[in-house]
Amino acid sequence: MTLSSTSRVPLSVLDLAPVGTGQTSSDALAASTLLAQAADDAGYARFWVAEHHNMAAVASTTPPVLIAHLAARTERISVGSGGVMLPNHAPLVVAEQFAMLEALHPGRIDLGIGRAPGTDPRTAAALRRSTDTLGVEEFPQHLLELRDELSPTPQGTFRGTPHATSAPRMWLLGSSPYSAQVAAALSLPYVYAHHFNTGITVDAVQAYRAAFRPSEAMPAPHVMVSASAIVAETREEAEFLAGPSRVMALALRTGRGFGPIVTPEAAASRGFTAEEKLLLEHLPGTQVVGTADDAVAYLDRLVDETGADEVMVTGTAHAVETRIDTLRRLAAAW
Repeated sequence: MTLSSTSRVPLSVLDLAPVGTGQTSSDALAASTLLAQAADDAGYARFWVAEHHNMAAVASTTPPVLIAHLAARTERISVGSGGVMLPNHAPLVVAEQFAMLEALHPGRIDLGIGRAPGTDPRTAAALRRSTDTLGVEEFPQHLLELRDELSPTPQGTFRGTPHATSAPRMWLLGSSPYSAQVAAALSLPYVYAHHFNTGITVDAVQAYRAAFRPSEAMPAPHVMVSASAIVAETREEAEFLAGPSRVMALALRTGRGFGPIVTPEAAASRGFTAEEKLLLEHLPGTQVVGTADDAVAYLDRLVDETGADEVMVTGTAHAVETRIDTLRRLAAAW
């Protein structure tokens, strides 16, 4: 099965290695491997993994390690980070990690960079070994350093690794006008986290394009937007399978904290109050819940509104079979 339409933009996948109730980290990472292989088989362009720390529902803590594993277990698809949270790491360390990944899997490695901590302040301080580095004032400079460390020198070598023949493609991730401006100023492709439901996707993308500075390596702006989806044979089945994402969304939005992803049965038996239903109308756990045709119609509108060059899909579900089925149905319809 492959993505069949040449008239639509490429589709890619974002994965957090989610941990469900009754599952271990090993289970979650094995599921991510199966999902990456399914995305590879279905013709998706990229498979990216996130960086989150100290979260009971997320096993994706170290993107370079997981990327190395997934790239070795897939054949064609580009594998990358969505993203590496640069304030948590020294730029040279990230450069060395991703230069090595690129040397192992030439032409298949993406380096998506974000500026959020991907965790709570206490854990971020532990990662950075100081509370003095929790701001983002140095982010643009660190981003420049990272780009330079992965760029060819006049001798044709790279600082991140000796005698490289290629470099991973860098992307800047964001959900605000600030990230759009930084990506434009540094001539980087830009990924907007539309699945965060911020309500400013079009504004941020337009700001990026308006401010973009062409470079030899990047002569024109390039935009990817993300969306969340659960696809099934019927809308009723999709609504049932999307229940766990709604439970998680409420936990995140209300600040109550959350544990592993619950089953659809547990979500259905829990029920939602009138207040919770009102909140979910504005901040749904999943943006696209329905059939493959429903999902394609939503993504087509998103591409029309943003002019996106690529689309990335993600989804919260208890069972990997649900996520694999979503990818396969969407690929067949796309």
